Amino acid sequence: MQFNSFIFILCFLPLTLAGYFGLNSLGKKKLSQAFLLIMSLWFYGYFNASYLLVICGSIIVNFLISRAFKKVAETQKKGLLILGIVFNVSLIFYFKYFDFFISNINTAFGSSFALRNIVLPLGISFFTFQQISFIVDSYRGETGDYSFLEYALFVSYFPQLVAGPIVLHSELIPQFRDDSKRKVDFDNLSKGIMLFSRGLAKKVLIADTFGTAVTWGFSHANVFHGEEALGVYEIIIVMLSYTFQIYFDFSGYSDMATGLGSMFNFSIPMNFNSPYKALSVADFWKRWHMTLTRFLTQYIYIPLGGNRKGKVRTYINIMIVFLVSGIWHGANWTFILWGIIHGLGQCFNRVTSGFYKKFMDVAGRGKAGFLFTRVIHALQWAVTFAFVNVAWLLFRADSVTQWWSLLKRMTVPYYEVRSELLDSFRIPKLSSIFEVMGVANADRIALKISLYAAMAVAFVLCLCFKNNYERQYKKSTLSLVFTLGIFVVSVLSLSRISTFLYFNF
Repeated sequence: MQFNSFIFILCFLPLTLAGYFGLNSLGKKKLSQAFLLIMSLWFYGYFNASYLLVICGSIIVNFLISRAFKKVAETQKKGLLILGIVFNVSLIFYFKYFDFFISNINTAFGSSFALRNIVLPLGISFFTFQQISFIVDSYRGETGDYSFLEYALFVSYFPQLVAGPIVLHSELIPQFRDDSKRKVDFDNLSKGIMLFSRGLAKKVLIADTFGTAVTWGFSHANVFHGEEALGVYEIIIVMLSYTFQIYFDFSGYSDMATGLGSMFNFSIPMNFNSPYKALSVADFWKRWHMTLTRFLTQYIYIPLGGNRKGKVRTYINIMIVFLVSGIWHGANWTFILWGIIHGLGQCFNRVTSGFYKKFMDVAGRGKAGFLFTRVIHALQWAVTFAFVNVAWLLFRADSVTQWWSLLKRMTVPYYEVRSELLDSFRIPKLSSIFEVMGVANADRIALKISLYAAMAVAFVLCLCFKNNYERQYKKSTLSLVFTLGIFVVSVLSLSRISTFLYFNF
C-alpha cells in the first residue's frame, strides 16, 4: 500500500486512526497496540501477501535472539550476537543480492548458474537494519524488558516500515507505553495533517513531474551516437531532474511518515534536513537520510575503531562505511561505485578540513573578510551540488558503462533539446496564451519557460525555505486553506500511483 494512493488516504488511514484511538478510549491498551500491529501488517502485506512470511519470520527470530542474551552465559553472548547479525545479513543477501552475486560469478568464470529472479520484499533493508541495531543494543544490555507485541509493533509500525527512518527502540517503544499519548491530540493531529499534505504535494506535484523527464531521458540513454543520442543540455536537464526527483520524493515520504506519526501522537526522528544546502560532502551526509548515517556511524564506523586508531585506519573505516552504504542501496555496481565516490569525497573533506579552517580564520576577518567568506561558501555549495549531481546520475544509471558514456557525451557540442523532454514540464494553457498574443513558436517558447520555471521553483524550495521539521505549524485560517488546497490538488492528481524511489532500496 502506498501513502499516495486512494485506498490509503480514504480507507486505511481513517480506519486505523479510528480503531486505534477508539480502543484506547475504552481502556483497551494492549488491544489497541495489537490493532495497530495488525493494520501495519496489512499495510505491508497489501503489496504482496508473501512478504508477511519474511517480516514475521524475521521479527520472531530477532526477538528470540534478543531474549536469549539474558539467558546465556557471558562467554556465549558474542557468538549469539554474531549469529544474529549473520541471520539478518543473510536475509538481505538472499533476497537482494543473490542474483547479483550469481550473475557476477557467471560473468567472471563463464559459468551458467541459473538466476532465481527472487522478488525483493519491500523495505527489507530498513527493517533488517532496525533489527540489527536492536540485537546489538540487546547484547550491550541497553534494551528494556519489552513484550513481543511491543517489539513487533516497533519493527512493523507502518509510517516508517517501508522507507524509514531507521528508528531505534529507545525512540519508539517508550512512546507506545506512554499513557498520555493514547488520547486524540488535536494539535498533533492538525500538525500531522499539514506535514502529510505537504509531503504528498512534494511527491505527487513535484517529484513525479521531474520523474517524467527522467524516465524519458533514460529511455534514450543507451543511444550514444547520432541525433537520437542525448545532447549535453538534455543530459544536464535529465541529471538535474533526477536530483530534484529523488530529493522531493524522499523528502515527501519523510514528511508524510513524520506527519503520520504525529497523527498517532508518536514522534519519529528527523531523517531529512535540507541536504542541498550542504557546503561539503560531509555536510551532505549529515543532512541526507540522517538515520542511515546514524546507523552506519554507531554500528559500523565506531565498532571498527572510528577515528581512534590513526589517520590511515580512519580513512579505511570511512571507505568501509560508504561501501556498505552503496551496497545497502542496491544490487548493482552503480550503487557500489556511488558509495565509493562519496567515501572518497568524505575522506577529501577530512584531509582538507584543518587547512580550510585555518585559511578561513585568517581570510574571514574584517568587512572584506565577511564578503570573501560568502563567496567561498557559494563556491563550496556549487562544487558540492555538482558533485552530488554527477553521483546521482551514476546512482540512477542502469550500469557504470551507461553513466560513463553519458558523462563523455556531455563533451560533445550538440545542444538541441527535444520537445518530448520539455513536454514533461508543460504548464497547461501557457502556449495557448502565447498563441493568442501572436508570439512566434508559441509552443516551443512555452515549453522552455515551463522548464525554467520548474527548475527555479525546485531550487527555491530546496535552498530558500526551512524544512518541514523546523516549521512552526499554526492553526490559522491561512494554514487551513493552504493545507486543504494542496491536499485536494494532490489527491486529484493521483491518476496513476508512482512508487516512492526508496521503496526499491
